[in-house]
Amino acid sequence: MAKKEEFVQSITKQSEDFSRWYIDVIVKADLIDYAPVRGCVVFKPDGYELWEACQRELDRRFKETGHRNAYFPLFIPESFFMKEKEHVEGFNPELPWVTEVGDEKLEERLAVRPTSETMVGHMYSQWIHSYRDLPLLINQWANVVRWEKRTLPFLRTSEFLWQEGHTAHATAEEALEETLRMLDVYVDFVETELAIPVFRGQKTPSEKFPGAVATYSIEAIMRDGKAVQAGTSHYMGQNFARSFNIQFLDRDNQRKFAYTTSWGLSTRIIGAMIMVHGDDRGLQIPPRIAPTQVIVVPIGPPKARERVVNAADEVVARLRKVGLRVRADAREDLSPGWKFNEYEMRGVPLRLELGPRDLDAGQAVLVRRDNGEKLAVALSDIEERATGLLEEIQKSMFERARAFREEHAKQAASLDDLRQAVREEHSFALAGWCGKDECEAKIKEETGATSRNIPFAPPAHPERCVVCNSPAAHVVWFGRAY
Repeated sequence: MAKKEEFVQSITKQSEDFSRWYIDVIVKADLIDYAPVRGCVVFKPDGYELWEACQRELDRRFKETGHRNAYFPLFIPESFFMKEKEHVEGFNPELPWVTEVGDEKLEERLAVRPTSETMVGHMYSQWIHSYRDLPLLINQWANVVRWEKRTLPFLRTSEFLWQEGHTAHATAEEALEETLRMLDVYVDFVETELAIPVFRGQKTPSEKFPGAVATYSIEAIMRDGKAVQAGTSHYMGQNFARSFNIQFLDRDNQRKFAYTTSWGLSTRIIGAMIMVHGDDRGLQIPPRIAPTQVIVVPIGPPKARERVVNAADEVVARLRKVGLRVRADAREDLSPGWKFNEYEMRGVPLRLELGPRDLDAGQAVLVRRDNGEKLAVALSDIEERATGLLEEIQKSMFERARAFREEHAKQAASLDDLRQAVREEHSFALAGWCGKDECEAKIKEETGATSRNIPFAPPAHPERCVVCNSPAAHVVWFGRAY
């Protein structure tokens, strides 16, 4: 027991230092290690398997909506960025450049990909000639580089992994429909698989993607009250089509510019999942996304070991047959108590304990990670009960996260209200905004909060701007972000 208590104490409590807790958990759970390059991390197998699970579930959704995967170059000529002024100005502070190879200087600098709109725009101008070529629906799984000054594993690193969708359409209506469809895909993935409730809406002009006509986002609140932008979808209008000459011959035999979109979700979502669900014992991973859904731990004296381990292997085989991701830990050099503690810290949703007395009784003990509840379950019913409990855990985690969000979603009628909500109550604040950039900047200056998005269906809200008291043009979610 002393060993177990000592192990738990090695994780900083959330109430003491949330950022320290976060680093403790991702390192001790063996998700990442720090690379020798500033701002970069190594995804260890347990961390990368989480991203693979995200890829699997997202890729299925993309293909169901007609998208296909492709891959574009990592290096982008500087001249491509110059074609879209707002785009290059937005990314230039973070762009790393390749200027020479060996002893030779390049004739043109090459940016290491921060995003692929410019490269995709160039290629689409070669591929799209007729309305018959549209819509063009392509997604890319890739790494990108943005030389961040302040980094935090998963949430903000100099190099990160993501997917970026790029589509081209014949009409503005089709492109906007696509933009919002993919935002809904993100909502479905994040809420269904990761059990993270989100606010969806449109970004303010100052926060939209450089070069976009409109940006839409999903925003999540962490357990420390801060915001994480979980995914974005951008309606580009004809901005990039004009810059890169993406034209097609319409049904009326008229040459027209296409309408484009782009949308992306990154490994940041793993950090959000950790911060939404984790507790002082470590990770809590939603069953739908967990690489290991059930961990089987054989227990008992050495003389019963062979019998118990064989029975545990049979249980693993049965659970795998019904599609569960399950494994057994039969290591002899570690006590069952230490293993219980380890898998709680690693966030495995369900633990199955099996000892000689359990076998004699024809049962196993199932322990939920989300609430610690222990249940004696007949071995004859183990498949049905384990599957049902995992579904209950998934639902419970989402409901708990949603209750936390609702508790930490305030309304602000004044700048003082907004300041108190985000700084003292560690919450989001829904506030009226007149639409002027200077008022939005004033909110950030006075409170440290940034606009998260303009919700599609806001509840009743203040009707005047919290800064200048003019009639509110919009109601906006504000929050302090990482």
